[in-house]
Formats: sequence, structure tokens, C-alpha cells
Amino acid sequence: MVGLKPPEVPPTTAMKFVSAGMAGCIADLCTFPLDTAKVRLQIQGEVRIPRAISSVEYRGVLGTLSTMVRTEGPRSLYSGLAAGLQRQMSFASIRIGLYDSVKQLYTPKGAENTGLATRLLAGCTTGAVAVACAQPTDVVKVRFQANGALLDGARRYSGTVDAYRTIAREEGVRGLWRGTLPNIARNAIINCGELVTYDLLKDVLLQTQLMADNVPCHFVAAFGAGFCATVVASPVDVVKTRYMNASPGQYRNALSCLLALLMQDGLAGLYKGFIPSFLRLGSWNVVMFVSYEQLQRAAVLAR
Repeated sequence: MVGLKPPEVPPTTAMKFVSAGMAGCIADLCTFPLDTAKVRLQIQGEVRIPRAISSVEYRGVLGTLSTMVRTEGPRSLYSGLAAGLQRQMSFASIRIGLYDSVKQLYTPKGAENTGLATRLLAGCTTGAVAVACAQPTDVVKVRFQANGALLDGARRYSGTVDAYRTIAREEGVRGLWRGTLPNIARNAIINCGELVTYDLLKDVLLQTQLMADNVPCHFVAAFGAGFCATVVASPVDVVKTRYMNASPGQYRNALSCLLALLMQDGLAGLYKGFIPSFLRLGSWNVVMFVSYEQLQRAAVLAR
């Protein structure tokens, strides 16, 4: 299957914006259990204030998923999905849908090719803007995914809306933007790892005529993008997850969270949950980029 052929007329910015949000939601629906497993593994063993002892221990991706199903039920795999979809509609739309437009904005007039520095700058820009707009949905998603790891009496939120309300009431509006700086760093890195790698790999495959502009080409480029993004972003992702999930007063800032993690687990702690991170990011990228390319082409044909 090669999917829809490239359109003669390029898609508009609005088409890319909407297609990116929809593609992000499709990818989240397919890979959300892996993201939840990643969060549980990243926060496992975290020293809490006040201290709490959990009787549940997670081992590996499949072990985490099976433990969650056994102890919390199958629905726990999609805990926080509503916030995740809200996040993708705002987050993916900006960081992915606007990437080409920002890249063209940074490209000097008359330039035949877009340089690596321009692509990296465009990726950092859209990633930072997306975080600034969608941070509350990310905080709630992480909190809700980690919520099930606590004992029933200790669970903080009864639902996604309750999570928004409770965080704003107990921690102030700033609580909804907790971890913005590490998240900006993480998503600037991920954006460069994902979008720039995908962009470059796709260009190379097409220019060398190794593959045509179809689904297999998008699959290969997206898989490479997912691996690169996981390698470079995993340390920041672990710190971001722990800091977002922290109780008020547990860490002074993201740096103190990083230092506490290094003191407790060493450098290996920065790659906690790497396997589920790669499985999730790799599969997420494949589903998202393939869906994104096809949705753009479908939008042009419908127009």
C-alpha cells in the first residue's frame, strides 16, 4: 500500500495545522498505553514528601502493562487519555503543523536549499511555542497517568476536569505550568530529533531515489526520527515527568529534581523507562507522520 499520491498543489498552512492535530490524536490513541507505562517506570522509586510506600512494583514494559491491568483494570492503560488528546490538538498542531511555515520564514530569500541550522531553529521555535500554549494539558496528563500508581485512598484526582480544578485551586494557576522550562528544553530537543531528522531522512531518500514519496518512505523516515528523538530527549523527559508529578514543596525547581534523581539513581536514572520511551516514540512517530502525510493529501484532494 502506497497511500495517496503527492498533490500537485501544496497543502495550506491551515491544512497542515489541522492535519497535525488529528494525526497526533490518532497516534496517541494507538500508543497511549506505552506512554502510561513509561510514566510509571520513570516515577518508580521516587522519594516522596511525605514518604509513601507503594506495594506495586513495575518491571519492564510488558510487566508494567500486565501489572496495571491486573491491579487497576484495563481502563488504567488509558488513564489521562482525554488530557492527552487535548494536548495533541493544541501541541502537535503548533509544533508539527507550523514547522514548514516557520522553516520557510527563517530560510533566506533566494536560497535553493534549507540548511540544517535553519531546520533546527524552526524545530526549537515551534516546540517552545507549543509548550507555552499546551503545558496545562501535559501536566494533567502526567498527573493522571501517575494517579493510578497510588493507593486508592491517596489518589489525587477523580477525573480530568477535577485534575485541572484541583491543581489550580491547590497550587495556583502557576501549578498548571509546572515544569514549563524542562518541558521547553525537552520538546525543543524532541522537535529537532523528530521533525528535523524526519525532514532530512525523507529528503535524502527522495533525492537519492531510494524510495518514492509514499507510505514506505514515510515509515522509514519516521522510525529513524523516533529513535533519534528518544536517545537525545530521554534524560530531560525523566526529569520533566518527575517534576510535573511532584507534590508541592518536594523540589525547589527542575534543577533540584535533576540533582535528587542523580543522587538517588546515578546517570542510569536519566534513562529510566528508555525501552517504553522508544517503543512509544518510535511507534508514535510512525503512526503520526504516516497519518499526517495522508491527511494533508486527503485535505488537498477534498479541496
